[in-house]
This record gives sequence, structure tokens and C-alpha cells, in this order.
Amino acid sequence: MAHAARVERSSDRWLSLILSVLLHGALFAAVAYTWWTWKNDRPQPTLAIEASVVDAKSVPGIGKLPPQPEAPPPPAPPQPAPESQPQVEPEGPPQPTPEELARREQEQKQQAEREAQARQAEQAKQLELDRQREEQERQQEQALAEEKAAQEKRAAEERKAALEKAEAERKAAEAKKRAEEQRLAQEQKAEQQANAEREADLQRSLSQEIRQDQLRNSGAVASWVSLITARITDNWDKPPSVRSGLVCVLDVTQAPGGAVTNVRIGSCNGDEAVRESIQTAVYKASPLPPPPDPSLFQRELVITFRPN
Repeated sequence: MAHAARVERSSDRWLSLILSVLLHGALFAAVAYTWWTWKNDRPQPTLAIEASVVDAKSVPGIGKLPPQPEAPPPPAPPQPAPESQPQVEPEGPPQPTPEELARREQEQKQQAEREAQARQAEQAKQLELDRQREEQERQQEQALAEEKAAQEKRAAEERKAALEKAEAERKAAEAKKRAEEQRLAQEQKAEQQANAEREADLQRSLSQEIRQDQLRNSGAVASWVSLITARITDNWDKPPSVRSGLVCVLDVTQAPGGAVTNVRIGSCNGDEAVRESIQTAVYKASPLPPPPDPSLFQRELVITFRPN
């Protein structure tokens, strides 16, 4: 676009020069034609001839002559030299003086220069407008390119973020799956261990029950209760109100090691003094004798107290 503007400026400059030359030539031709026309249209001087008018009938013999052919008009007298012509005042506009012609030429030249300067200013203005338009178009293209690059960058970043998010979600899902599998495996293992422990406990409990049954059946528990009853009897202070055939049921609570923690008198055929004396005897008998086998230990004992 800038190259086209430079070619146009060169052609305009040549066209301005040609138009200026043609204008000056036309002005010179108009001035010369005006001067030549004015010079040829000036009136020519005439010679003064004195004559008198005579009637042809008054002249003897003229009327009797045959008609003669009309003689041609006499030729015009030759033009005298310019030096011999009388000075006649010219008609029409006065011929411009050389100073006036130079002034007009100078004005025309100045007018042509002003017009050329105006055209140059207009061309410069148009060039500036073209340059501004080109700069604006370049800036718009640059802005569009930058916006496109920014959009592509944002799209790439969004795609990257989406891929990273998808990858993170996939990893999180895999980690969650592995954690769930590990949790299920641990729960299964714990359940297996719990089942094994319950089974072992069940086996131990069953073995203990079998052994306790065997010990009970063998009289070991009865022997142990007899020892406790003897210990209580040894520590009993018999009150005067005791009657023969005394029978009292005792609910005794003991801690490991035989320490008595609580005594409650159930059915008893003795009076209140007898009840209190038996309760005091149980506390005095603490700690109670241990069982012959630790597996026979019971926290809650039901003892039937029958003193002799």
C-alpha cells in the first residue's frame, strides 16, 4: 500500500508540471492572439478627395452615346509604410505592458505553486491517513494475533488442567480402590483373626467347663466350699439366741485372691442377732481359702451355713 502511494505521488508531480507548462503556453497564446487581433482590427486611414455631383443630361453628348460597360472600381491605394501612417488612437482594451505580463506570469506561477503545494499537502495528508490506516490495521492484526495466541494459550492450559484433573481423579480413584481393597483385606484378616480367637476362646472355655465339670464331679468344689464354711465357722461368735438346727444361705462376693467384698444373708431360721453374727464371721474369714484349681474360682459363691 505504501508503494502504491509513492507511485501516485510521482505521477501527480509529473502531471502538475505538464499542466503548469500547458497553462503557461495557453496564457501566452491568448495574449499573443489578443494583441494580433487588436492590431489587425484597427481602422485604416483614408484619403480626402473633393468632388461635385453633375447631372448627366446637362452634359452635351453624354446622352447620345451608347451605353458603356461599367468600369471596374479602381484598385485600393497601397498602404503607406508605418512611418508615414498617421497616429490613430487604438480602439478596444489597451495592450498589457511587459511589466503587467510579467506580473500576471508571476501571479500565475505563484498560483500554480500554491496549487502544487496544496496538492502536495493533500497528498501528504492522504499519505499520513494511509499510514495511520496501515498502522491501525497493523495494530488490529497484532491485537487479533495476540488475542488468538491468548485464546490458544488458555485453551492449551484448560486442556492441560483437564488432563491433570482427569489424571488426578484417576490416581485418586486407584488409591481409593487400593485403600478399599486393603481395608477389606484387613477387615477380612481381622475377622479371620477374631474368628480364630473366638474359636480358641470357645475351645478354652469348653475345655475349662469340661475340666470344671470334671473337678466338680470329683468333689473338688465341695471340698473347697467345705474349707470356706469351716473358716467362717472358726470366726463365728455364736450368740446366746442360737437354736439347734440353724440353717442360713449366704451370698458371698469375693475378689481374686479371696478378699470378701460383700455378704448378703438369704433365707435363715435365726434371729437378727444370729444373722449379724454370721455376716461378721464371713468378713473375719476374709481372705477365703483359694480353690484347689484356679479354674474353679468363682466371684459369686452361694454357701449353705449349717454349724454343728
